[in-house]
Amino acid sequence: MDFLATISGATGSLFLTLISFLVVLTVVVFIHEFGHFWVGRLCGVGVTAFSIGFGRELIGWTDKKGTRWKICAIPLGGYVKFVGDLNAASVPDQDELDRMPLAERSISFPHQNVAKRAAIVAAGPIANFILAIAIFAGFNYFSGRQVLEPRIEAVQPGSAAEKAGFQPKDLILTVDGRQIQTFADMQLIVSSSAGEPLDFTVERNGQMVALTATPNLVERTSPFGKQRIGLLGVEASRDPAAIKRLTYSPWGAVKAAVGETWSLVERTLNFIRRLAMGWESTDQLSGPIGIARASGTAFDVGGVYSLVSLIGFMSVSIGLINLFPIPLLDGGHLLFYAIEAVRGRPLSEKAQEIGFRIGFALVAMLMLFATWNDLVHLGTSFLARGS
Repeated sequence: MDFLATISGATGSLFLTLISFLVVLTVVVFIHEFGHFWVGRLCGVGVTAFSIGFGRELIGWTDKKGTRWKICAIPLGGYVKFVGDLNAASVPDQDELDRMPLAERSISFPHQNVAKRAAIVAAGPIANFILAIAIFAGFNYFSGRQVLEPRIEAVQPGSAAEKAGFQPKDLILTVDGRQIQTFADMQLIVSSSAGEPLDFTVERNGQMVALTATPNLVERTSPFGKQRIGLLGVEASRDPAAIKRLTYSPWGAVKAAVGETWSLVERTLNFIRRLAMGWESTDQLSGPIGIARASGTAFDVGGVYSLVSLIGFMSVSIGLINLFPIPLLDGGHLLFYAIEAVRGRPLSEKAQEIGFRIGFALVAMLMLFATWNDLVHLGTSFLARGS
């Protein structure tokens, strides 16, 4: 009976998870592709298709300029196809280009100069960052932020903080030269710096004190896999006076949102660095199923507010990942354009084809690995609920 109840509960939440996932992914993908589309139109490039999803078309219409807008069956991305593109990855269609009339070449993407092509490609990730900043700025302006000042209430015995000389009532001012305004600011830096020495400046009895601490590595298991985080071993002040509510002017909200977005970029790049050095577990990599579960959990826990926040976080991730210099991604195209600008001519068709094949293989392997992780986490979670 418990097992049947587990199945029933899982089925009941599946619809909510699916809808939440589609909302998150559709918004993030649409904004990304609209960035390409909008700048492409500004540059006078013809657009033949704007698609959300891949595969068979479910719904579609053609606008006055001949662009086919469509929603397809596999909702795992999207694309904008310009005149002269062979496929969704904007690989040039050489046969079509050779046959293309001179009049049509003016609206062909491959016939644009390097600057225009680079601007069109970069517009997708930039649009994602703008979306994230807009979401975070909206939250900052309309809701403000309730924060804890970075004052220490207690130091755990045997912790990295105790070894470094931290004391109760210390007020943390900087970590590795970065200004600390809230306790959460400090936690974000420490959690992603396990095993790495950090330089702290604290205020103690009106005096500035310099301390160096190396956060301990702690491994925790969540529904999304194992997480390796750094732990300093301090507790935040419980004094009600330590709780502050930050309010923002419109410009202040935008500035804070830019800072939040940049912080996410830094943390992601730091995670990749630590992953490459073997300091992070590949178990933390998630794919579409992980995103779907996160979407469902976000809506279930915090409703629309949390779901919109997740859209902001996902938008930063998608924008950043697309800037990686991997052929097939936007960053790969930008790399090719940079080489073209330096050489004065594009790479050969053969070289580009090899690059795109390598890029496809890398992306496919990463997706398969992340999906396998998702399935393992999903199975583990399901069995735990049924036991």
